[in-house]
Amino acid sequence: MAKKVLPLAVTIGEPAGIGPDVILAAWVQRKKLKLPDFLVVGDVGMLARRAMLLNLPVAAAAFEANDDRSPMSTALPVISTSGKMEGVPGNPSRKDAPLVIEAIETAVNLVETEQASGLVTAPISKQALYDVGFTYPGHTEFLAALAGNSSGEEITPIMMIASDELRTIPVTIHIPVERVVDQLTTDAIIKAGRIASRDLNKWFGIEKPRIYVSGLNPHAGEGGALGNEEDTIIKPAIAELNSSGINATGPWPADTMFHPQARKNYDVALCMYHDQALIPAKTLAFDRGVNVTLGLPFIRTSPDHGTAFDIAGSGDADPTSFICALRMAQAMNERAP
Repeated sequence: MAKKVLPLAVTIGEPAGIGPDVILAAWVQRKKLKLPDFLVVGDVGMLARRAMLLNLPVAAAAFEANDDRSPMSTALPVISTSGKMEGVPGNPSRKDAPLVIEAIETAVNLVETEQASGLVTAPISKQALYDVGFTYPGHTEFLAALAGNSSGEEITPIMMIASDELRTIPVTIHIPVERVVDQLTTDAIIKAGRIASRDLNKWFGIEKPRIYVSGLNPHAGEGGALGNEEDTIIKPAIAELNSSGINATGPWPADTMFHPQARKNYDVALCMYHDQALIPAKTLAFDRGVNVTLGLPFIRTSPDHGTAFDIAGSGDADPTSFICALRMAQAMNERAP
């Protein structure tokens, strides 16, 4: 029996940012680009105002998740939050912040109750949420907590930046460079490698993913002359991954991992810190990169950009990354067991 095709659940993100802009722009192009069906968790009135400001021919309509109608046929389907959003471009509102959190919770519930096939999140403003008591380091950690609350299991989320050209995973993420060595552990590398291998198989259909593990230091430490973390932290992790049947090699010098010939040798690059992973990813596919969260029990993708308050409502926001996030979520769903 063919799998029932469910719409993707899209969160509105920060209403004052470019999330609404790229969502509306994608809906306008849905037929031309043959995009998967999606519904938005947000506020109908705010989206209608933004569409008018952007001069986009979008009719936003209230929608129920269990509605049998095709959700994309004539209007942008919106599952409403409990309150109205202000969504003034470039000016985040404390009033909107609780509704942003509510939208994420609602969208996760839609996926977990099999009313949506996956989650695509528009960017949030963490500072706006912190101002109303949001206690999580970021979007991804909040999603992991919601998934853990539902499953009763501890969830370890892993950020992967993916495009047709490259997939990269940073082991340490949003911390100062001076703290990387303190937080880079053998166990963290092992955990990231195991999740990457499992989920690249599950969601991306790669039978035995090839993982290239980077060094931390210039020239991967050059035999200890430029640092010993390769020997004390990274090599033991690679050995443990290999012993469990995972195809991981390295540590490789990061400055020679990302040229075209090298990229043919692996399916994902496991990097030691944020910029080591994101600089090559954004250089090769700045407008087409997708942030994929591995380790969750459901599909989650997002555009690889922030709220861009400076261009919100101007018509200058490029929806390409959001469109790529929709397509990647659709492809992951098609490969899922």
